Amino acid sequence: MKNCSKYNNNLNVIGPILRKKRIEKGISFETLSNKLLLLGINIPVTCLYRIENNQRTVRDYEICALSVVLNIDVSELLNPITKQFKVS
Repeated sequence: MKNCSKYNNNLNVIGPILRKKRIEKGISFETLSNKLLLLGINIPVTCLYRIENNQRTVRDYEICALSVVLNIDVSELLNPITKQFKVS
């Protein structure tokens, strides 16, 4: 039995942004996975693919590690959802 809920039919909100940033920086799945491993975060290539395609949830510490490896602020990965939750 799956114990994951979806938001707008996605398991995460960072997938498309992660893909865009990774490609902009010319980083392959393999390189990203290896750099994460150096930080003590084990996200295999197949899981990175699944994250980018909204087929896997992402833990908070994984988001932090991804932002460190990509040399971006965490807010860049979470910006779309943050904007959506702001109340005018």
